[in-house]
Amino acid sequence: LAEAQGKECIIIDPGSDYDKINKALIRRKLKPAIIINTHGHADHIGCDDDFGLPVYIHKNDAALLGDPIRNFSGFIGESFSINVEIKEIKDGDKIELGKIKLEVLHTPGHTSGGVSLLLRCPEKFMLFSGDTLFFHSVGRTDFPGASHEALLRSIKDKLLTLPDSTVVYPGHGPSSTIRAEKENNPFLD
Repeated sequence: LAEAQGKECIIIDPGSDYDKINKALIRRKLKPAIIINTHGHADHIGCDDDFGLPVYIHKNDAALLGDPIRNFSGFIGESFSINVEIKEIKDGDKIELGKIKLEVLHTPGHTSGGVSLLLRCPEKFMLFSGDTLFFHSVGRTDFPGASHEALLRSIKDKLLTLPDSTVVYPGHGPSSTIRAEKENNPFLD
């Protein structure tokens, strides 16, 4: 996420494909300045250490970064922990880089420290929902520490109250809008 080509940028949930991300950064002449994790699972944090930057994560998920069992990397054959500086965030915090201002929305359910990140642009809102809300689906809640009730409450109280035109960029799969999820998501009836 950057103001323009050639500027500093925010990386959200870098996953584990450092080479792919680095090539995109070079192509767009972007300099990573901030990493934000929407939650502490291995598929979202895999290359956090590779950029040499502090990582922002909700205080309830911070411990997952240092624990291969709790972040699930120990179960996928690539046991790892994150060793860079951890900056804990909470509901309502603002993360700013130049003109970019992301608002932290604590959306527990998939994990107790799950967050969604809201970007208010003059022409539209953009929501980076991590594994909270997907295109016509919701995040898994069959993991230790997860709660289906908390997830649905987070979505209904924090996300579905956003303008219908808000574009939703989930942690996996295609984008959507708040309106489309209100109208078509079978988990939100």
